[in-house]
Amino acid sequence: MSRLKTKLLKYTKRLSIITALTVIFAVICNGIIIYNAEGKTFSDIKNIPKNKVGIVLGASKFTNGNRINLYYKYRLEAAEALYNSGKIEYILISGDNSRKDYDEPSTFKNDLIAKGIPEHKIFLDYAGFRTLDSMVRAKAIFSLTECTIISQKFHNERAIYLAQKNDINAIAFNAKNITGRYGLKTNLREHLAKTKAVIDILFRVQPKFLGKKIDII
Repeated sequence: MSRLKTKLLKYTKRLSIITALTVIFAVICNGIIIYNAEGKTFSDIKNIPKNKVGIVLGASKFTNGNRINLYYKYRLEAAEALYNSGKIEYILISGDNSRKDYDEPSTFKNDLIAKGIPEHKIFLDYAGFRTLDSMVRAKAIFSLTECTIISQKFHNERAIYLAQKNDINAIAFNAKNITGRYGLKTNLREHLAKTKAVIDILFRVQPKFLGKKIDII
């Protein structure tokens, strides 16, 4: 066997080992987060315990095709349902406002007000660029020690993990999920996001911004 073939075989073996270890690590990370969320996510509004504050995790209102983003629509409806049923008293919207022309929290707020939610019951976190940022800031900026997270189940599981690692006793209400091709792509990306969440906690990654404290009365 030539030296080149020998080297190629060694590199192939090493790559195979690295790939296998990466997959195993990802599976373990996903398993940890899913197991940790057992019994903490609720799909039936009648069964979810009451909390003072519900945190809506941000999403863009429109897709790239300028259609309504169903993830946004269903989170909005879930927040409205929780408030109207008395399961939460205040709504904290945590999303991305990194550009002047892109403001997830204000868009959610305006649509919630249009649905009848009083403006003084809504608080905004403009620096929730990632789920990690949203959860760290919920404790550091808004002084929350317990909350109800509002998003789709796959996202709620990760958010609960990050919340608990930041000393927040969190449960979650599952907004309606998306099926089909678009939903499949999102759920596949979520496997990577769960792995990244564990890595972020291991390396104590901090949010992009903190700031002055805001009291939710």
